[in-house]
Amino acid sequence: MPEPGEATELRTALLRLRRTSGLPVVFGGLLSDARHAPIAELSGAQTSALRGLVISSGSGLGGKAIALSRPCAVSDYPSSRHISHEYDTAVAAEGLRSVVAVPVVVRRTVRGVLYGALREPLTLGDRTFDLAASAARDVEQALAVRDEVRQLLAATREQVSDPGTCPGTREEDVREAHRELRALAPRIVDPVLRDELLAVCGRLASATGAAPDPAAGRVRLAPREVDVVACVASGATNAAAAGRLGLRPETVKSYLRSAMQKLGAHTRLEAVVAARRAGLLP
Repeated sequence: MPEPGEATELRTALLRLRRTSGLPVVFGGLLSDARHAPIAELSGAQTSALRGLVISSGSGLGGKAIALSRPCAVSDYPSSRHISHEYDTAVAAEGLRSVVAVPVVVRRTVRGVLYGALREPLTLGDRTFDLAASAARDVEQALAVRDEVRQLLAATREQVSDPGTCPGTREEDVREAHRELRALAPRIVDPVLRDELLAVCGRLASATGAAPDPAAGRVRLAPREVDVVACVASGATNAAAAGRLGLRPETVKSYLRSAMQKLGAHTRLEAVVAARRAGLLP
């Protein structure tokens, strides 16, 4: 079943599609199982006919997009001979004619479907198709990040709780997991998942057994400063850290300089050591 945060990603993408494309009606839903996608998000609808409508793979325009795993469109939904017509009553109630449906595909698996529609029987242009596909990619990337975070969180909890792991290997694994999770945090829109991720990062920072220095523990770094120092701790250059964090190298350099000043460090290595003493890094 879709999670609340996933619905937020879908809603954001649909609103952006409506704003950029000028389409009067946009709607969509994420798959509740392998074959069904309830319509949960709508913008511009004049009735509630579409809300909660369960789209089955292969049925109607959206079901065709799900089954084929590619965008599909019709210029006049009621009269189209290229789709089945299980949902004609709801479509007619909303007065939709020209419709495009784009599947959300994450790692070759369809996870949802987005629609854009007009109330006139017109042929949709390439620009509309491109914007709809872009909206679907936004949802795809957000879901892929959520999947990666969930996998990392599960693996991290296992690492932290496994007493049989070799200490040296375990320490490096914990540090790598901490760095990866910190790098993903800014890409998480869902505040609940982001808070969960950062809470695990806090656990990881104290998971290697070294007690923070009370004096150093008074140091406060901004989240992005911690992210940069974590990358530096893994041996990354400014350019490599920029690539991992989605920042410019100059921005990484600025964050690192600020972090070093707060930590009282004169070198990158000193910054890493000071951050660990402060309990900011594992």
